[in-house]
Amino acid sequence: MSVNLRVIGIDPGLRHTGWGIVDVAGSRLSHVAHGVISATGEDLALRLHDLRQQLSAVVIRWAPASAAVEHTFVNKDAVGTLKLAHARAIALLVPAENGLPVSEYAPNAIKKAVVGVGHADKAQVAHMVAMLLPTAKVQKADAVDALAAAICHAHRAPALARMAAVAK
Repeated sequence: MSVNLRVIGIDPGLRHTGWGIVDVAGSRLSHVAHGVISATGEDLALRLHDLRQQLSAVVIRWAPASAAVEHTFVNKDAVGTLKLAHARAIALLVPAENGLPVSEYAPNAIKKAVVGVGHADKAQVAHMVAMLLPTAKVQKADAVDALAAAICHAHRAPALARMAAVAK
């Protein structure tokens, strides 16, 4: 399979950040790798540093050409949402530091791209990721969500490239 694009999807989390990488060749997708980064410790700054170091190692090892990051889910706990935004900033920063274009997607947009329904539940997303990437064998929900973000971007990347070409 001739690869047109390698995409890393990132599901940001302060304790656990999922990542998933797919290769795109035309309309065909293939699983490359996935995992979950677990940041340790109670100190926010040290967890963010740990997250940055580990995510940088993933990007360097797998050499994606593009990144897709899931938007932060905003809940009623403002402090929790703000802390999660710090992790999301790392998820945006690391690909940018490595010269990757970064696209951001709302959770409903990712679900719609993968399942066909914007309000799909986690089980439906996991089922479709397993169907689309049968060799993935994903065990962790954070990695499923990251692969779903990568799949969403893979579906949208051709249209984004055409729009960028027209804008020039």
